[in-house]
Amino acid sequence: METMRRLRVVVAVACAVAASLSVATGHAAGAPQPQGQPPLRPPAVAPSQAPPAPRPGAPPTAAPAPQPPRAPGAPAAAAPVPAAEPAPTAQSLGLPVYPAAQYLATYDAGRGQQYVLFGTPAAFAEVVGYYRNQLNDKGDQVFREPLTHVLEVGRFREETMAFPPGVTVKDWTYGGSQGYPYPQANAQIVRYPTVIMLVPQPPAPLAPRK
Repeated sequence: METMRRLRVVVAVACAVAASLSVATGHAAGAPQPQGQPPLRPPAVAPSQAPPAPRPGAPPTAAPAPQPPRAPGAPAAAAPVPAAEPAPTAQSLGLPVYPAAQYLATYDAGRGQQYVLFGTPAAFAEVVGYYRNQLNDKGDQVFREPLTHVLEVGRFREETMAFPPGVTVKDWTYGGSQGYPYPQANAQIVRYPTVIMLVPQPPAPLAPRK
């Protein structure tokens, strides 16, 4: 049982790492990714919906004015960044959120669970110490390269849960990295040395009607 529990924790951490990379890629491209959904594609235009051909003698539709050429060395115009979704709170998650941590994304973990990613400029050891105090639990270091620490909350129930509820803290400065890249609304890239994954308890199942 202990081996299987640790295996699930490692799988959860691996999913968090993959999710973090996809968040960075999606935001860098300027396209938001819905929870658990592939990127949306524009629908194909049906033949019946195709624009009508111009009538004989009708004046041609004016083409959009060409943009003035960009001067050599001038930065390209930044794509508009969509408004971010509201950040989950400690009350909505049932787990403490590290002070001033930046909300990154939420992903569907299956079986009614989610894992929520936050970034922080605080050092890995400082964040681990914070959650040890908040959760009154030492947790386990599941990876040394990069440093990854897991603190479980409650009991894992295989029949109703996809991942063990709890907190995973990952060091993003491993191998000389400057941190996890996250673009802000002003197109500036902020790098977070530490990423936090929170997996709340799944909602309690409804009691069967008598």
